[in-house]
Parts: sequence; C-alpha cells; structure tokens
Amino acid sequence: MANQRMLQFVSVDRDMPEKRPPNLRSNDFQEIYAEYALEKAEEQSGRCSQCGVPYCQSHCPLHNNIPDWLRLTAEGRLQEAYEISQATNTFPEICGRICPQDRLCEGNCVIEQSGHGTVTIGSVEKFITDTAWEKGWVKPIAPSSERDESVGIVGAGPGGLAAADVLRRQGVQVTIYERNDRAGGLLTYGIPGFKLEKDVVMKRVSQLEEGGVEFRLNCDVGNDISFAELQQKHQAVLVATGVYKSRELAAPGISAAGIVRALDYLTASNRKSFGDDVPEFDPGQLNAEGKKVVVIGGGDTAMDCVRTAVRQGATSVKCLYRRDRANMPGSQREVANAEEEGVEFVWLTAPKGFSGDDVAGVIVQKMRLGAPDATGRQTPEIIKDEDYVEDADLVIMALGFEPEDLPTLWNAPDLKVTRWGTVKADFLTHETEMPGVYACGDIQRGASLVVWAIRDGREAAEAILNQLDSAAQIAAE
Repeated sequence: MANQRMLQFVSVDRDMPEKRPPNLRSNDFQEIYAEYALEKAEEQSGRCSQCGVPYCQSHCPLHNNIPDWLRLTAEGRLQEAYEISQATNTFPEICGRICPQDRLCEGNCVIEQSGHGTVTIGSVEKFITDTAWEKGWVKPIAPSSERDESVGIVGAGPGGLAAADVLRRQGVQVTIYERNDRAGGLLTYGIPGFKLEKDVVMKRVSQLEEGGVEFRLNCDVGNDISFAELQQKHQAVLVATGVYKSRELAAPGISAAGIVRALDYLTASNRKSFGDDVPEFDPGQLNAEGKKVVVIGGGDTAMDCVRTAVRQGATSVKCLYRRDRANMPGSQREVANAEEEGVEFVWLTAPKGFSGDDVAGVIVQKMRLGAPDATGRQTPEIIKDEDYVEDADLVIMALGFEPEDLPTLWNAPDLKVTRWGTVKADFLTHETEMPGVYACGDIQRGASLVVWAIRDGREAAEAILNQLDSAAQIAAE
C-alpha cells in the first residue's frame, strides 16, 4: 500500500510552496516562500519515481539520501524522514532554503528530464526540518562521554559549525574563534533574510553552544591570539575562515564615492535587520534608498545585492553581466525572483569606467560571446564603439571573493597555500602540511556553496577524530 503513494508524477503536477506576491515581499526582508502544509508535502514527495540510480543523491555534495526521506514523507513518517535527512546533513533546514537546487539535486531529477517537472526536493527538506524543530525532534547535543582532547576552529561559518557539531557529538572539547560579533559567517552577515531568516541560523548556533561548543567572538586570529598559540593550546586546529577578500576591478574612476563592495553592502543590511547601529548605513553610504543602483556581477551574491536594493527602496536597480542569461553562474530561480521584483538585467555588458567624484554613472561596454575557453564557456569579447553610460548613484561590485593572505596575517609561513591563495590541504582528509592543522570550506576549495562547506567540515572533523584516536591508541601502548 505504501508504494502506491509514490510515482505520482504522471498524475500530480509539480507545485512549489506559495510565493508571496512581489509587491508585498519587496517591502520586507522576510522569506518569500510559505511553508508546505503536511498534505501538500506528502503529495509532492509522492511524485518521486524512486529510480534505481538516484541522480538527485549523486549530485548532492552531501549525498543526502533523498529518495528515502521523500518516501517517508509521502507515507506521513516525518520523524523518520528527519532522522534520515539529518544523518548526512548538519543543517538541512538551511540547505533547503539556500541551496541552488536547480543546479544540484532538482536539476538532475530523472522525472524532470522526462518533462514532468522536478520533485520539489528543497522545499520538502525545509518542511521536514522546520517540523522537526517545532515538534522537538531536534535533540540537544549530548555526548555519551567526554574526551580530554580539544580542537580549535578558526571561523564560525558553515564549515566550522558543521565540524564543531561532529566533534562535540563525540565528546571532543571544541573552541571556535570568530572575528565577528556573531557566529554564522556568511549565513549571518552575507545572505539576506528573504532567503534565510536569521533566527534559523541562531537556533543552530544556540544548539552548539548549549551542547558545549565554546565561541570566542570578536577574536581576530593574528591580532587577539596568535596562530602559534592555537597550535599549542589544541591537539588539532581547523582553518575554516572562508574567503572574504573582494575581487577588485581596475578601471578609471573606481575610487569614486558611491562604489562599494558587495559584502560591505550586504553586511550593513543584515546588521540593520539585527537592530545594530551601522554608521555607514544611516548616512546613506551603504543604503540604496532613493538611489539608482547598478550591481556588477552575475553570481548569487549579485542576486542578493539587487534584491536587497529593491527592499531598501532604490528608484531603479540594474544588474550588468558580461555573459548572457544562459551562461550566468547564479541561480536561475533567483534571477526570476529578482525580475519579478523589478530588477532589470542588462546582459552582455561590462564596466569600462565610472564617471563623477561621487559616482554618477557607469561607462558600459557591450559584449558578445566568442570562442569557448579552456573550461568550455564562451569568452566575452568587447564590441568596439558601442559604449554608453548607465546612470547610477550607487554601484555595488559583486565580482566574487578571494582568500586573504593567511600565512602573512597569522605569521605562519609553514601554512602552505596554492597559487590561488587557498590553503593547501588534502581533499579527502583536509590535512595541511603543518602537523595537526586542517582546512575546510572556501578557504580550501575557493569561493563555493554552503553545502560544500558543510560537507568539507564534516569530513575534516572525521579525519581529526581518526587522528585523535590514533594518537590516543599510541599513548596507551
């Protein structure tokens, strides 16, 4: 009887949770999608074909057991569905909200390939875990026994938090060193509330804190404590700083007032949502209200910026991207949401320079796509004599992120980095060339997705546990 609940994709259409109308959602920073009702979650889960080779699972960085928790949801066995979901994912309610499912699990759904519309995997994942929190199924971290060894984690972003969760559940003493005043990294200060409301993140931080993880906030490694001190204090150190150095653009007029970095802009907005005093926001430097806004970039950070500017009351919001819609790196779902909210995308354009001491415009050069490069993507080429000026009072640069120079900042020359500046570490064990030092997330792989950072953090924690167990066994012999 249970199996009859599945394979309903032929008779049941794909149905996302209700999305708030653009004219309503554009005025606040609340999440734009409503929650599924139980009956709707069961119905949509029942569309899964339970295929023999689940491409949704293989294209998920965490290899979540998606078909099984969809089947359990369709059968109304939600607590079991949650147990299966959280077995491989430290933060399923966060991934359900912010993962680009259209590029990962849902984008590889077999029934979507056959024209029936993908299963709404992300929305069901969010529903399962939100229900688990509501029903009290999310249990406190309670190790069966405590260990003497301690691990220091630098960075309280998704990679560091995921590693801390795995380590604490095994009784390891964990201290996280975070230079900001709140934990969460980009989950807290980079991603806007309309994609990820902050109480969702703070709930997980509180769970870790109550489970025995020590957070040392406002602690900047290299200034407030040296990296050498961390190595002396802990049996292992995990570098999970993320990448926060904004890529710069060399162009005439780039130093004009009113040209700001995406992360500065998003952080200011998120701090205002927390009720913080933000000196750069109130006078208008990092506030889009009443301004003509131009965002430069085509990734998910650019999408966050344009949609934030709409909510702050910009008079117009345009996004310049040097390739076309089909070749942009950001989520197509986010592009559609932005367009619904009034954002104009100007494809095949790139900035050549900027006019005004207080920025008044972007000098735009038109592009076309030429021959493919080494990665197979068509290379943008400038169309000569087609330049024009795009009026702007605020220009937000969302060109991506690069690693900071950690060996110099931390006076740790033995911490080897790659030619891209990322920390050099094994991609299976996450061990660096420094004994007892590991790395995970963006600082190891370069700017990437939250779900990859979670996977890296979990893997690094398992490798650290193996190392601690080996050391304990040697000491006991």
